[in-house]
Order: sequence, then C-alpha cells, then structure tokens
Amino acid sequence: MQSPFLYSDTNKRYHTLDYYNRHRYGGRVVKVPLNAGFTCPNIDGARGVGGCTYCSAQGSGEHAGNSRDSLMDQFAAGIRLTRKKWPQARYIPYFQAHTNTYAPLEQLRRCFEPFIGLPGTVGLSIATRADCLPPEVLGYLQDIARRTSLTVELGLQSAFDATGERINRRHSFAEFEAAVGELHRRGIRVGVHLINGLPGESREMMAESVQRVAALGIDAIKLHLLYIIDGTVMGQQYQAGLVQPLELWEYVAIVCDQLELLPPQVVVERLTGDGDAETLLAPCWSLRKRQVLNAIDQEMARRDSWQGKRREEE
Repeated sequence: MQSPFLYSDTNKRYHTLDYYNRHRYGGRVVKVPLNAGFTCPNIDGARGVGGCTYCSAQGSGEHAGNSRDSLMDQFAAGIRLTRKKWPQARYIPYFQAHTNTYAPLEQLRRCFEPFIGLPGTVGLSIATRADCLPPEVLGYLQDIARRTSLTVELGLQSAFDATGERINRRHSFAEFEAAVGELHRRGIRVGVHLINGLPGESREMMAESVQRVAALGIDAIKLHLLYIIDGTVMGQQYQAGLVQPLELWEYVAIVCDQLELLPPQVVVERLTGDGDAETLLAPCWSLRKRQVLNAIDQEMARRDSWQGKRREEE
C-alpha cells in the first residue's frame, strides 16, 4: 500500500535512507564501516577516561573493520560482504569507530584522501564528536565537501546535559549546537545520533531531544536503542540492578513519538540498534531487528501517522 508520507514510495511512513539514496544517487548505496584506529578525548584523558558508560572497547565501531588491517583492505572486505546481495550498489566509506576527527590534520588527510572520488563511491561519511572540530579540521572538511558528498555524523545521544554527565559523555549540548552551526556554515551535511533508553530519561525527554536537534536544521538522524554490553560500566550497573532497559513496546512508542516530531525532510538513517549477540546482556529483543522495524511500521499505521505529523498539527 502506498504511504501517505511525501518522502516515501513504499509503505514506509518516514524518510528512509534507502529512499534518500535512490532519489539522490539513482540506485542502491551501501555504507561500509571503517576503523582507522582513532581514539577519543573521553578515553585518552583529554576530556575524560573510560569512555561513555555504555561504550565497549570498540567504541562506536562494533561493526567496523579491524584497525590492524589497512583502510583499503577493510573497504574491499565490506564490498565483498554486500556484492552478492546488491551487485549494482555503489558505496560510501564510513569512518565509524571512535572519534574520526580527533587526530592531527595530516593524519586525517592520509585517511580520507584515498577515498575521495574513489571509483564506485558516491561520497564520504565521518563520525565524530562536537568537541573535536577545531578550525583547521573544519576548513579541511569544507574542502572535502566541495569535492564529494560529505556527511559529518555527530554523536550526541541526548540533548540533556544531566544525562551526559550520568553516562560520562563529557561534552555539552551547547558544544553540539555550536558544532552544527559551524558545519552548516561551511555547507556540510550534518547527521546526529541519539540513544533512546538512557538511564534517568523519560519518554518526554527523549521526544524533547529530537525536537531540540531538529530545531537546529539537521539533515539526518540515527535513533539508537540502548543495548547493554558485557564488560562496560553500564553492563556492571545493569547486573547490579541500577539500569533498566526498555521493553519492546516502550521503545516502539518512543520512536513513533519522535518520528511524528521530526521535519519530513530529515533522513532517518537508523531506527534501532543491534549489538553483538555474544556480549549482549539486554534487551534480548534487540537482536530481532526486523521484528522491531515491523513493529514501528505497524504502530505508525495504527496511529494513522507519519514523520512530521505532530509538527503539521501544531
């Protein structure tokens, strides 16, 4: 059945990454996660130590490559994994693991330059933190954006500084707000990561985080589920009974609330999260990704809703 939503030609009621890629690039596009061996100012002591409380040793790069392999070898391996399923796909190298602008400028150039204009690619995606964008790096990113389709993905997780302190995030919403402004002033497309289910947050707070980042004119968003990994600080808190993960029905309701508040043009790149089954402590339902996405589709249909509907009603 055709969706009532403007940015959809399927039954989806939100602006999917697949829709965006097909209409911008004319076909299937696959992001290939890469691990360039960067660290993070919240790990090496510049802003903190230990990382965020939910963070594993791989940081945000649990599904990225092995940093001991060259970036080109990682990229080739990622292509091999998807070529049989999508033989005509083109690719976006995605610098995912840890903080990918947290290094001297020459090191960044050595990492990024080989992938700019690489045959079979259509752009570049770089994940980083709002507090790791000094002027010289912003200038270099602006130069990249003139030469290829660049997205800078900023991990925020929550718009509430109290939550950031609770999870040892070590940067503020004001820093995030400033970074989005600097990137947009340079014509750089901005994506943001939020996590639903962080300790101490209510359903209303998670909706407000979406409203606050949407007000900044972001271009894309990833909504992650808080899943708890063994060996992390949060894993210890969970085992001590100090953290309660969301139930599936709670998560679905929260995501649908957030979609209703998002401007229709914002591309929704992710709607859940899936950790490694061998290290996952909770929630176990997060491993059933298709079930989660289907439940979100069903709830949006039950509500007769779509992305941005509550904005239209206000």
